[in-house]
Amino acid sequence: MRRAPLLAVPLLVALVVSIAAAAPPQPEALATAVISRITQPGLPDEVSLSLSAPPPAAQVLPGYAYPEDGSIVRIGSADAKVAAQPSVSSTALASVGALVVSLFDGEITIESVDVHASVAAGSANASGTVSPLSVGGLTVLGQLVSPTANVVVPLADWGSLELLASSVETVQEPPRSVTAAATAVRVKLIADHGGLVAGSVIELGTVTAAATAAPPVSVQPPAAKPPAATPTPRPVIPPDAPREPGKSIPGAPPELVRPAPSVTAQLSTGGYVFPVYGPASFGDTFGAPRADVPGGWHHGEDIFSPLGTPLLAVANGTVFSVGWNDIGGWRLWLRDLAGNEFYYAHLSAYSPLAVNGRQVRAGDVLGFMGKTGDAEFTPVHLHFEIHPVSLLARGYDGAVAPYPFLNAWRRAQDVSFDAGRAYLPLDGPAAARAGVAPPAGVVLLETDDISSTSGLTPGGLETTLSGRAPKSPAGGQDR
Repeated sequence: MRRAPLLAVPLLVALVVSIAAAAPPQPEALATAVISRITQPGLPDEVSLSLSAPPPAAQVLPGYAYPEDGSIVRIGSADAKVAAQPSVSSTALASVGALVVSLFDGEITIESVDVHASVAAGSANASGTVSPLSVGGLTVLGQLVSPTANVVVPLADWGSLELLASSVETVQEPPRSVTAAATAVRVKLIADHGGLVAGSVIELGTVTAAATAAPPVSVQPPAAKPPAATPTPRPVIPPDAPREPGKSIPGAPPELVRPAPSVTAQLSTGGYVFPVYGPASFGDTFGAPRADVPGGWHHGEDIFSPLGTPLLAVANGTVFSVGWNDIGGWRLWLRDLAGNEFYYAHLSAYSPLAVNGRQVRAGDVLGFMGKTGDAEFTPVHLHFEIHPVSLLARGYDGAVAPYPFLNAWRRAQDVSFDAGRAYLPLDGPAAARAGVAPPAGVVLLETDDISSTSGLTPGGLETTLSGRAPKSPAGGQDR
């Protein structure tokens, strides 16, 4: 009678193991930041400031001393911030900075320390960046030391000082992951010194950022409709239009089409308008690590606003590529009358105007803010890209940073697309350099430019076109 429960135990264990084995890997994102840490044998670590994530956090340290007289470590001021988001595309970042650091009553002094790292892992890629070693004004035992990564400086007969910079490690096989860690300065004691015993370690800096992607979320595409009795003409899509990465399904289901509210948007003199109606926030993350696209960098800008916020056509033009994309979710493209193209992604719904080949005017409502596609586990936002006509030959990588244009359009002003910051296909963030869009063929002088420039003044036209005042023969500047 007592054997039945014993026989059931292995079956239960086997069932739990099989369930655990069948469970898909979960997304992970980790970000830690420590400004200083003192490790002593047999004692708890002494940490000046330590952050973790998620959720995002930032803290300022107005001053720090250990012990109270600061004879071992003294920091004038410091700050640290962290953020992490586990998702189909997991991201994490961490950074620390410190000013006016003194170790062992001035035997080691540092004017500044700055360390940061950011990583991203997704369905297409895993990538990250670690800042170069940034330690300014390092003086060791009265001698100025030029900071070089992975160098060891002897400290008389009582220890050593190491300058460390870590590289990024990635795993490109699914589930993709990336890890980064960087410690700016590490002091190791081999003998008792300054109040610390042999074996003690002082670390200054230390940043960790890690991310593991979740498996792609399976989204049921809209049901295929039976072919119509009369063939429907295929909508015209610009043959040179960029094709965003990811698998796409054309068309918008009727249940996703909502009536467009009546809105009034202020246009710039060039006929452009900010793409989100009402309050919104955005930063400048163009070129930041993004693991869902080939090349691993952010091709646009994320604009945050409440769910369902109306999204506007930024210019007069033609709508195309309306439908589902497994990265961009419900998305669409717009080509303006000059041939420039704009990408809207992660929509929650469309307006009746979001139809392939439909002519729209600047300020028309095209859709509504959402978080579809790989943005399912992120805050609600619009992913917005700008592809100038001068860069269309470069395909999807022919993009410029939307940040300056978004700022200008909110003020009803204009910025030339030829002046935009662009990453070219071979010059992505991994190469740490940015390409430049081809120059404009014509320079338009506005009235305020001309009013401050005299055609009779030598170099006046040069001043206007270049933005720099030429030097006069006497070494001064023409005014």
